[in-house]
Amino acid sequence: MEQKIGRFIDPLSDFGFKRLFGSEPQKDILIDFLNQLFLGQKEIADLTYSPTEYAGDTDKIKKVFFDLHCTGKNGEKFIIEMQKAEQRNFKDRAVFYTSRLINEQLPKGESHWNIQLDELYLIAILEFKFKNGNPDRYLHNIALTNTDTHEIFYNKLGYKFLELPNFVKTEGELETDLDRWFYLLKNMSHLERIPAVLNKRVFQQVFKIAELSNLTKEEKAMYDSSLKAKWDYENSIAFAEELAEERGIEKGREEGRKEGIEQGEYKKSIEVAIEMKKEGIPNTQIAKFTKLPVEVVEKL
Repeated sequence: MEQKIGRFIDPLSDFGFKRLFGSEPQKDILIDFLNQLFLGQKEIADLTYSPTEYAGDTDKIKKVFFDLHCTGKNGEKFIIEMQKAEQRNFKDRAVFYTSRLINEQLPKGESHWNIQLDELYLIAILEFKFKNGNPDRYLHNIALTNTDTHEIFYNKLGYKFLELPNFVKTEGELETDLDRWFYLLKNMSHLERIPAVLNKRVFQQVFKIAELSNLTKEEKAMYDSSLKAKWDYENSIAFAEELAEERGIEKGREEGRKEGIEQGEYKKSIEVAIEMKKEGIPNTQIAKFTKLPVEVVEKL
């Protein structure tokens, strides 16, 4: 897979995401992004950045790390996550993350239930397509609803999933500022000029911050490291897909399976193996757990 560093940083890299959205001087950018996502639903006037690490109350409760966590002027809470590839139980993890912040609102030792919970939203920027999803949908607004009446049952908990691969509008087809945000997130790292359609002040601010030539030497080194990690991850997934094709694990829905493993499941095993390798777990143990060949694990 050919990789190229462009004029602007990749907003979907860890460094790029945090540079654009994750610091106090740039919070106007995040506020505008959220206001376009919540247009007609709510308006965010101000934000404060909140801790991104939450330890469990006991050793048995898993510690969680958010990519970004902030609190609105009225106490509403926002978790913003990037997800590069589909993982097992991704939706379960999204619910678990929100449950941790709900739990944090409960006073310790309170014996009577008399708590008004703050609004809580999880926004996930996805670089993959949902399996069996609708290819025409690139924004999913999820809420607790009455399945009989389709009315909102509880309006203080919500999820917004941005399925970037499904956004295929060209520069000339952008109509709303939300369209422009989708286009920017998906395409900025490939642009060599600033599109005229992105002439709004907030987008001009984004491009100024994202200009590679504006990075310090230290920032450039951090970005290079972040970009390399992103590319290594993408190449590992591409390798898994190629190997799956070669082994005939899946050559299309019509051709069936080999050894009962679908290509999508194989990709997920690769992702799990990558995470286990980061933890220093031996290749043989990873292979046993993921049921991947040892030679595949060694190349990750």
